[in-house]
Amino acid sequence: MTITKSALPNNHFTGNGSFSPERITDLTVQLAAKMDNAIKEIGTITFQSRILTLNAKVEAARAGKAGSAFSVVASEMGKLSHGIETLVEKLEKDTSSDFKEIAKINDNITTNFRGTRLSDLALNAIDLIDRNLYERSCDVRWWATDSSVINALTEKTQAGYDFASQRLGVILDSYTVYFDIVLCDIHGLIVANGRKNQYNTIGQNVSGSKWFRVAMDCAAATDYGWETVHRSPLINNELALIYTTAVRENGNMRGNILGALGTLFRYEALAQTIVESMPLSKEEKDTSRVCIVDDSGLVLADSERKNLEDTIDFPKKGELFKQKKGFVIDTYRNNESCIAHALAPGYETYTTGWHSLVIQKL
Repeated sequence: MTITKSALPNNHFTGNGSFSPERITDLTVQLAAKMDNAIKEIGTITFQSRILTLNAKVEAARAGKAGSAFSVVASEMGKLSHGIETLVEKLEKDTSSDFKEIAKINDNITTNFRGTRLSDLALNAIDLIDRNLYERSCDVRWWATDSSVINALTEKTQAGYDFASQRLGVILDSYTVYFDIVLCDIHGLIVANGRKNQYNTIGQNVSGSKWFRVAMDCAAATDYGWETVHRSPLINNELALIYTTAVRENGNMRGNILGALGTLFRYEALAQTIVESMPLSKEEKDTSRVCIVDDSGLVLADSERKNLEDTIDFPKKGELFKQKKGFVIDTYRNNESCIAHALAPGYETYTTGWHSLVIQKL
């Protein structure tokens, strides 16, 4: 009778570990080992009894009539030994079957525990990202109503542009989560930015950029848009998300569009911190990959730091991505793995629509 421990790391997720699947596995293994030893010891004793019985019969035969009574006792001892041997064989067979069934049940419990826990962690990660990025959509809509920004695009003077740059710089001093803030006229020409000394973008035309076109399509001051993770030439090809909205005449809700404001968010500082800070044990981190991906599986944040350089794929990806939260046991990189998933839940009026994954080799 053989039973093996689960492939999970030897740690317990329930505080003292008393009721974790790993603890159950440990106890099952210990119990199986004790039963094995007990059965072997009984078998050894039975074998020795049979030898003694055989010897007793031989000696009784030699003693002739005087040993006849002892021969009867020896025969009964033989029957008893045979009965015990039969019982031990049945016990070994039954316990082996029972422990195999227990092992299967426990493996199922362990797998569900692992998958549920990892999918909870995946959800927590993407929820943190969505909540943080919702604030970014609020920032850009607020700053687009700043008087220095509106006046710069209304007056169209160098003094107005310079003052807008100065004002945007003050904002950036407080909101260090941004690389820069750029202000464009209605033709896509950058006329001001908050980090003039660091990023020489004034005079560049961004009319062909996705974020600028999105800003021009905003129907009201409450609308906004964003360009997904990319390496932006406006900030020396750093990874960024750009949030944008239209700047409107007099700051009115549906005033004429004067231009666009774009905020370049330090995406990597947020997302990488979250995926690399996933609360996994050292043993788990050695066998796990944590990442944020889009619908196609393109890696946007990654514990292996392959942002925008890798695409996650596995046979059951389509099935898993249809779920808001869950896990599958599937093949990834030629290894059987537990792949836990959570779809971005969104926060208030915002959601990235991204997927959070924790891939753990079994």
